Amino acid sequence: MTFTVDFEQEEDGRWIAEVLELPGVMVYGATKEEAQAKAQALALRVLAERLEHGEMLAEPINILFAAA
Repeated sequence: MTFTVDFEQEEDGRWIAEVLELPGVMVYGATKEEAQAKAQALALRVLAERLEHGEMLAEPINILFAAA
């Protein structure tokens, strides 16, 4: 699995990061690095929830985050 993290800086200076392959996984951070870390953490939480609820196959997965 490869997840793309798209970044944009808001007018107020905050950074927004969105994981394009996971609708709704969008976070703000004071820096680009903080936004990236928060986006990755939220994406992993979403994947964990999906696994726990049987929404994904319980097979070994490799996860890669790439900047857009």
